[in-house]
Amino acid sequence: MRDQLVYSLSGKGAHMSFDEAVADFPVEAINLKPRGVEYSFWHLVEHMRICQWDILQFMRDPNHVSPEFPVGLWPAPDAETDEAGWRKSIELFRADLAAVIELTQDPTINLTAELPHAPGYTYLREILLVIDHNAYHTGELAILRQVEGLW
Repeated sequence: MRDQLVYSLSGKGAHMSFDEAVADFPVEAINLKPRGVEYSFWHLVEHMRICQWDILQFMRDPNHVSPEFPVGLWPAPDAETDEAGWRKSIELFRADLAAVIELTQDPTINLTAELPHAPGYTYLREILLVIDHNAYHTGELAILRQVEGLW
């Protein structure tokens, strides 16, 4: 089961990986809001980063307080970044993904056990949430790149 979860976390199989979706992304388009969308490409990547970080912290830290939903899970609508900020969002996303993978592979963690500080929530539930959320938004990122001709 752990191997299958890591496989899905890594964006393999039927899913495009996060790294493939952001590869060679044109820096001049990071703040572009695609047609009909209220957020930019950077907003989307940063949203993915914030959510993954929040889920990871929820699993690891009983004192973690999640950002306010939904506003705290997205950058401000008018926020923009530069190339360094774009790269930082990507690097932090990758680092937290590696930490989720490490937690998933930890044989001392019973994945079906409830989190000690959150009855009703299991490690498996949270890992599946990361997989689902990342797959959904990675696909969205890829489609929006296609729509905007940014491949």
